[in-house]
Amino acid sequence: MNTAKRGRPPKQPRNFEDTKQALLLAGMAILTERGFNTVGIEVILKRVGVPKGSFYHYFKNKDDFGLQVIQYYDQYFCAKLRRCFNSEPDMPLMGLKRFVDEAVDGMQKYRFTRGCLIGNFGQEMPILSETFKQPLTNCLQHWTELLAANLKQAQSIGQINNSIDCDAQAEFFWIGWEGAILSAKVMQSALPMHKFANGFFAQLTSPNMPINTPYKS
Repeated sequence: MNTAKRGRPPKQPRNFEDTKQALLLAGMAILTERGFNTVGIEVILKRVGVPKGSFYHYFKNKDDFGLQVIQYYDQYFCAKLRRCFNSEPDMPLMGLKRFVDEAVDGMQKYRFTRGCLIGNFGQEMPILSETFKQPLTNCLQHWTELLAANLKQAQSIGQINNSIDCDAQAEFFWIGWEGAILSAKVMQSALPMHKFANGFFAQLTSPNMPINTPYKS
């Protein structure tokens, strides 16, 4: 006689790394929408389906979880930048345009509820532990270095004016881009992202090799 119970099959137990990764991924998704201080651990655990007691097998406390989410997000974002920048090796600025296009698509897909996780943490920095400051700064530095390398490559083939300081412009991009993301969430529109991208490309590009298809205002 078959005594197997009807209904859902039993859940397969996750191993340590699978569960930890699931928690980090859930943290990334939730913390791009909501502030770190307003999100309780229970929200993360419910998303993943992990009991509260298990959380402390993977993280010392909530701050440790937040710091590891930041590191995980940085790795994800750097990989995304490399993929975009390497997609157009002969026209480096088109790789940056691809990044902008994908970011706009992502904002629209989630109806402007999600933003930049690092920007969200940054807005909370006055009420966060001091231990968050350096990891957040490191993220921005990593992104700036990757973009500066892309801009220098573009400059080497004449896509960017020789007078442009690529390191300074890479830093400027992320300062402005974070503001554009925040404005897009407030306005529920991609217009701020388009406007910033237009302005950034316009002051970079050489008249001899302009980037194609400017964004609509």
